[in-house]
Amino acid sequence: MSPLELARHLLSFLAPAVVVAVLVALAARIALPRASRPAWWPSVAVNTLAGAGVLAAGLWIFGRDGKMATYGALVIAVATVQWVIGRGWRS
Repeated sequence: MSPLELARHLLSFLAPAVVVAVLVALAARIALPRASRPAWWPSVAVNTLAGAGVLAAGLWIFGRDGKMATYGALVIAVATVQWVIGRGWRS
């Protein structure tokens, strides 16, 4: 596998984590009160890291990528991380 193919595979693997992280961070800007709203880019970065970890765990557990259980866990994990970052328990 060439370096270009490896980069394409890694970007394709991480794309769902990045998209969910961006969408959840944008939704948090609307849903959370102004006082507990975190900064946008750090939220995306932390959410992406959490999502990448869930995707890697799903790949390791199931032995392949693209299982719906992994994507469900991705959404739950990213939403939970965003809730913690935004101090959702204070709302």
